[in-house]
Amino acid sequence: MENKKPTQFLMKPKVDFCFKELMQDEEVRNAFLAAVLGINLEEIVESRILPSHLSQKDKDDKLGILDVRVLLNNKEQIDIEIQVTASEYWAERTLFYLGKMFTDQLKPGEDYQKLEKCIHIGILNFTMFEDEEYYSCFHFWSDQGRKMYSDKVEIHTLELPKLAKYEYPETELLKWLQFINAETKEEFEMAAEKSEYIKKAYEDLNRISADEEKRLEYEARERAIRDHQYFLLFTKRLGLERDEKKA
Repeated sequence: MENKKPTQFLMKPKVDFCFKELMQDEEVRNAFLAAVLGINLEEIVESRILPSHLSQKDKDDKLGILDVRVLLNNKEQIDIEIQVTASEYWAERTLFYLGKMFTDQLKPGEDYQKLEKCIHIGILNFTMFEDEEYYSCFHFWSDQGRKMYSDKVEIHTLELPKLAKYEYPETELLKWLQFINAETKEEFEMAAEKSEYIKKAYEDLNRISADEEKRLEYEARERAIRDHQYFLLFTKRLGLERDEKKA
């Protein structure tokens, strides 16, 4: 009887621990950001990871968020988050922490002219909007005539579940999201064939996945996510049962 080779373990980039590890590679990071921002890669001369750590961003957030904070060469700040579970107040939380990132730039007594653009990129593993578009970009516009009030804040929302439901024209951004959303070795390899930078990310993924210490951290994060999802489901069911008893 022929012995089958054990399946190679690969982390999933849509688990935030893995995504943050991949973003440590500046070439990969810059290529991903260029795809999201819709700019030429050459425009990002340099990017730098800012200090960031696992934190509970509000008292109701039992899981915490592993975010990636980036400073571009033009002094723009970017916060990238992967939200692994549906959040009822995701929009409000995004606005709150985008605002905090914006105001934290100034020290007491400094002029407003020192404020630089702040960008939030949310990669969501749930559907936020009931249309077919997987990518949405938001600015501070007027209701009439699309006059821009300020270009200092910007929000990008990427909805992964829509990739399996609809067909889209192939873009650099779509290629990256197909890689982030991949589940199998075959899907990763298909994505890697489409871009030299995604190929680089896939090479990084293999290296990170083979690191025993990082694998343990990744698996601990996966367990925390599953436990959090179970907790949310349990409390929702408990609430429904209580409502039924009251009715």
